[in-house]
Amino acid sequence: MTSRTVSRPAEERAVAGLLDAVAERPMALVVEGEPGIGKTTLWLAAVEQARERGFHVLSARPAAAESRLAYASLADLLAGVDATVRAALPGPQLLAVDRVLLRADATGLPTDQRAIGAALLSVVAKLADGAPVLVAIDDVQWLDQSSAHAIEFATRRFTSRMGLLACVRTGPEHAGASAWPQLPSPEAVDRISMRPLSLGALHAVVTARLGRALSRPVMVRIRELSRGNPFFALELARRMQADPGLTMPLPGTLTDLVAARIDGIDQDVGEALLAAASVAEPTVELVARATNTGTSTAVGLLENAERNGIIGLDGHRIRFAHPLLAAGVYGDAAPWRRRAMHRRLAELVDQPELRARHLALASVHGGRRTLESLDEAAAIARGRGAPAAAAELLDLAVGLGGATPERRIQLALHHFDAGETERARRVIEQTIDDLPPGAVRARATSVLAVVRLHDDSFDEAAGLLESALREVGDDLRLRVEILIRLAYAVVNTGRPAESVDRAEDGVRAAEDLNEPHLLGQALGLRVTLRFLNGDGFDSHGMELAIGLQDRRAATPVAFRPDVQRSLLLAWTGDLDEAHRGMLDIRRLCLEHGEESALIFIDFHSVLIENWRGDVVGAELVAEDAMERAILLGGDVPHAVALTLRGWLAAHLGRCDQAREDAREALTIYRRCGWHTLAVWPIVTLGFLEVSTGRYDAAMEALEPLLAVVRERPHATEIVAAAFLPDAVEALIHLGRLDEADELTAILEHNGRRLDRAWATATGGRCRAMLLAAGGDIDAAADSARSAMAEHERLPMPFERARTQLLCGQLQRRGRHRQAAAETLAEAVRMFDDLGATLWAARARGELSRVDVHPGGGLTLTAAERRVAELAATGMTNREVAAALFISPKTVEANIARAYRKLNIRSRAELGHHMAHRETPDSRQRRFP
Repeated sequence: MTSRTVSRPAEERAVAGLLDAVAERPMALVVEGEPGIGKTTLWLAAVEQARERGFHVLSARPAAAESRLAYASLADLLAGVDATVRAALPGPQLLAVDRVLLRADATGLPTDQRAIGAALLSVVAKLADGAPVLVAIDDVQWLDQSSAHAIEFATRRFTSRMGLLACVRTGPEHAGASAWPQLPSPEAVDRISMRPLSLGALHAVVTARLGRALSRPVMVRIRELSRGNPFFALELARRMQADPGLTMPLPGTLTDLVAARIDGIDQDVGEALLAAASVAEPTVELVARATNTGTSTAVGLLENAERNGIIGLDGHRIRFAHPLLAAGVYGDAAPWRRRAMHRRLAELVDQPELRARHLALASVHGGRRTLESLDEAAAIARGRGAPAAAAELLDLAVGLGGATPERRIQLALHHFDAGETERARRVIEQTIDDLPPGAVRARATSVLAVVRLHDDSFDEAAGLLESALREVGDDLRLRVEILIRLAYAVVNTGRPAESVDRAEDGVRAAEDLNEPHLLGQALGLRVTLRFLNGDGFDSHGMELAIGLQDRRAATPVAFRPDVQRSLLLAWTGDLDEAHRGMLDIRRLCLEHGEESALIFIDFHSVLIENWRGDVVGAELVAEDAMERAILLGGDVPHAVALTLRGWLAAHLGRCDQAREDAREALTIYRRCGWHTLAVWPIVTLGFLEVSTGRYDAAMEALEPLLAVVRERPHATEIVAAAFLPDAVEALIHLGRLDEADELTAILEHNGRRLDRAWATATGGRCRAMLLAAGGDIDAAADSARSAMAEHERLPMPFERARTQLLCGQLQRRGRHRQAAAETLAEAVRMFDDLGATLWAARARGELSRVDVHPGGGLTLTAAERRVAELAATGMTNREVAAALFISPKTVEANIARAYRKLNIRSRAELGHHMAHRETPDSRQRRFP
C-alpha cells in the first residue's frame, strides 16, 4: 500500500486480491467499519494503487448533503470519462448520460432509468476493452437512490476486467447499505471489516498528523478510550494537546467528542460551517453569500476552521475533514438556524431540484412557492430518469401539507417507475379510499390496475379497470388508456372475444381523441387480438399502427406495434422476417436497459428460433432468459424462463428436465392467473408424451385445451393451438378416431380459410394418419403428399421432418421400400440436425424395418444422390460442378461418399446402380 496509510496487512491483502481477481472475473470488495475507523484512508490508497496498475478508475465520494440529489454520485463516476467513450454510446444511452451530467435538459420524453444503468454498463464495458476498470465508491450509505439503482444495474451484469470497491459505514441506521452491492454471483463479493489499530499504529498516526509524539501513558489512555479508532484517537489527542492538564473530562464516545468540539467553535465560524454543511458541494463564494459576508471575511472564518482540522480548503472548494464533523455542525445547529440557512441558500442556487429541497427544508408548512417548486423539481428529476428522486420530492410536498389527490397519484406513479411497486400500491390504495366516485378516482384506480398488471394479477387488474371505466366520465385520453389496458388484461384471463370488443371500443375512442401514438397502440392491439380470435391478419391495420407509433415513448412492450407486427409475421409463417424484426427490437431493449421487456421478447424469440430450426440460437436465448429472470427476481420471469427451457428440453429429448420445468412453470402461472402463458407448459407436456409414445399421458395433459378448441373452433392459429397436431396424433393412437377427425377438420378448415401453411401442412399430416388408421393407404399417401407440398412454403424443418417420417411409414406400408428408405433417411438426418433425439430414434426405428439390400442407396443424402445421378449420365466432375454451381472438390467428395455407401468402385458401377434403382414412374408413393 502507499504511505497514505499505516500497515493493515489483512486489508492490504484484500485490496490486492481484488485488483488481481478483476483481470479474470468480476469482483467486488466491500469495506465495512464504524465511523472514523479508516475506511476512507484505505479507499484512497486502493484507488491510487489501482491507477498505478493501469486500471481505469471511476470514483465517487458521496456526502450526506447530497444523498437525496438525483444522480449526484453517478455524475461523479462519469465526469472523468473521455468524451470519445460517451460519444460511442447508443442514442438513448448518450441522452441519458447527458441528462445525468446536466449537459442536456429534461424536456420532452422522460429518460427511462434503466437506460441510465445500461449506459453505465456500456461505459464500463468500453473502458474494459482497453484496461481493467475499478468503480470505487466511498461512503456508500450516502449514495442517492437513483445512482444506487444505476450502479446496481451495472454491477449485476459485470464481466471480467470489471471490479467494484465500496466502503460503507456500519450501524443499525445503515443496515440497507451493508447489503449492497450485488454481482453476477454471490461468490464475487468479498466483505471485510476494518480492524482497530494497535497502540503502535495509533502512535504513528497521531505523530504524523500532529507533528509531535505523545508519551506512552497518554497513548495508552487514548488507545483505551478510542478502542483503536484512528479518527477518535486523533480527536482525543487534539483535545489533550489543547488541554494538557485535562481540566475538562474526556468524552467517552466519538459522537460526544465531536459534539464537544463543535460546541467550542466561534459563532461566526459556526455559521460559515453550517452553510458548508447544508450543501452538497460547498465553495467559498457560496458560503460568503449565504452568510452575508464578503469573500475575504468568509476565507478568514474558514481558515480558522481549517487550522482546527475541521475542514480542508482546495482552491475555492471546501471539504470537511471527516463526515462526522459535517454531521456534527449541522446537527448541533438549532432547527430555526438550519431553516434560516436553507431559506438563504434557496435564493442562491440555480438548479431547480436544489432550490426546491432548500425551500422544503426551510419550511414547516408548504406555501404555494415551495409546493410548486417541488412539483417542478419532481418533473425535472423524472425527465432525467430519476423517478426515485421525483418521488422523494413529492413526498416532501405531501409532508408539508400538499397532499392533493393529483399529487398523490403522481407520487404513486413515480414510486412505480422507480421499481417500488409495493410503496406505489400503498399510496394509491390510500388515495382511492379518500376519493369520491368520479374521474379523479378513475385515474387513481387505473394506476392501481397498472401496478397489478405489473404483478401479473390479471384478474384483479381487469376488475379495477372495469371499475375505472365506469367512472371515467369525459376524460377521453384516460378512457383510451383504460380500454387498451383492459383489452390486454381480459385476453390474459382467457376471454379473447371480450378482449376484441374492448379493443374495438379503444380504437373508436382513440380516433375521437386524435393522439397518434395512443391510436397506434389501440390499432395494433386490435389487429393482434382479432388475429388471436381467428379473424385473420389485418396487415393494413398493422401498417397504420406502425406509422403512428412513437418509438421514443416509454410504451409497454406488449402494446408496441413493431413488436406485434413481428409476432404476427412469425405466427403467419414469415419466420425469417420475424427473426430480423425481433433482433432489432432486442437491440433497442438492450440499449434502453429494458430487462422486463426482454423477458417478453425472449419468450417469443425462442419459439421463433426453434420453429425455424435454429436450435442453438433458441438455446442461447433461453439461457439468457434464465439469467435475466434471476436478475429481475419475481415469479413470472422465472416461470417464463422455465417454460422456455422446458419446451426446448422436450424437443431435445431431455425428458426429466422438460417435465420438471413445465410443471413448475404451470404452477406459477396458475397462481397469478396468467391463462395465456399457462397454455405453453401444457403444450410442452403434451408434446413430450407424444414424443415418447405415452399417448394416454399426452391426452391427460392436453384434454383441457381441447375444450377451448371445441368452444372456439375458429381460433386455431399456431400461437393459440400449437398443441392441436399432437392431440390428434395421440387420439388416433388411442383409437378415438371420431374426435381426431373433428379436430383435424377444424385445423384443415382454418388453414384453408386463413391460408396458413402451418395449419394446412399439419392438418394434411393429421388427415393422412387418420386415413391410414382406417386402412386407406393410397388416400393417406395422397394426403401426406399434399402436406409435403404445403411444407414447401413453411420454413419449419421439425414439422417437415415429422411429415417425412409419416411419408416414409406410408411408403413402407405400400411396399415402396427404396423410396421409404430415402424418405426416412432424410427424416433421420433432419431430426439429427435439430437435436431431436426422441424423434430421430423413432425415425431410425422405422428405417430399420425397411429391408433394402446392401448397396441399395439406403443412406445416400439428397445432395449425394443428386451428384450421383448426374455423374451416372457420364458427366465429368467439372461438368457436374458447373451444372450444380458447386466446386469440383465438393463433387469429388460427394461421389466418394456415394461409392462407400453403395459399396462400388467405378463410374460404370455407379451408372448400373442408378439405372436399376426405382424410377419415378415405378414409385407412385414417393414423396418429396
